[in-house]
Amino acid sequence: MAKKSSASNAYSREFLEKIFRTAHKIRVFETEGIKLYRQGLIRGYFHPYLGQEGIATGVCAALSEGDYIASTHRGHGHCIAWGADVKKMVAELLQKDTGYCKGYGGSMHIADISVGNLGANGIVGAGTPLGVGAALANQIRGSDAVTVTFSTDGATNNGTFLESLNLAAIWNLNYVLVVENNQYAVSTPIEESTREPDLYKRGLGIGVESHQVDGNDPLAVYEIMRQAVETCRKGKGPVLIEAKTFRHMGHHVNDPGKYMPEDRLTYYKQRDPVDRARKALKDMSDISDGEIDAIEAEIAAEFEAAVEFSKNSGEVSIEEFRAFAADY
Repeated sequence: MAKKSSASNAYSREFLEKIFRTAHKIRVFETEGIKLYRQGLIRGYFHPYLGQEGIATGVCAALSEGDYIASTHRGHGHCIAWGADVKKMVAELLQKDTGYCKGYGGSMHIADISVGNLGANGIVGAGTPLGVGAALANQIRGSDAVTVTFSTDGATNNGTFLESLNLAAIWNLNYVLVVENNQYAVSTPIEESTREPDLYKRGLGIGVESHQVDGNDPLAVYEIMRQAVETCRKGKGPVLIEAKTFRHMGHHVNDPGKYMPEDRLTYYKQRDPVDRARKALKDMSDISDGEIDAIEAEIAAEFEAAVEFSKNSGEVSIEEFRAFAADY
């Protein structure tokens, strides 16, 4: 199927502001989070979502309360787009007891089952069968809830990818598999791991409605996701969406990304999803530059307050952790 571009129909100022707020909040979270990591306040890995903000923003904007998402190791953006509390997210990154998982999960394992966030996952591709399981559970309950799994280009070569998607297809599940194709599995370019780099075509081979979209255009992602959700709620799922994008840096915070061609990186930075969200808000509404500045200042203050909250929070005691571990 041909690539989709953002729709030309008018959006409300409220919606455009929501899109910009979400994308910019993700950008601030990741940028400032890297600084916290450099200060030694975050232990373990940190996989920035920089450059991919348009995907989580557009996808989650098309979902409703009662739907579900399953995330990846690069999952901060998914959580924020789903409406997560930044204070509890920062606290989790800093291994504090006020975090979403009391500090047990850290950067790669934030989850909040109470609102349908099935969580991030450190195993590449592992979220796909989990998402299909949730979609099956909803079907059995008689719910029209839609489940979305965010996956990666690298995960498409795992056996769970087609096995899970095929099960979703034969059971007609309300399931959307979003492949965030940032074109590198760690440092391996997509062209070296598959003969067919257009990953959406894998869904076509098993009879799944499949699309490719510009992942750096939040409104284009929203439009194709809105259609996918509508398809699923009609009982005609699942749907596969490949969102083409590019990281702004290496695989994780300590990866310099020298293997990424400068010309391709420049190309995608010129199509920065946060800049495009800002431009759409400015071009399609009556908002002023001063009002946009105020939104950015508000988000910066929110993150600063989250850091202060987290630094002042406690950590789970060794005794409490041992008791927790004993249960498992």
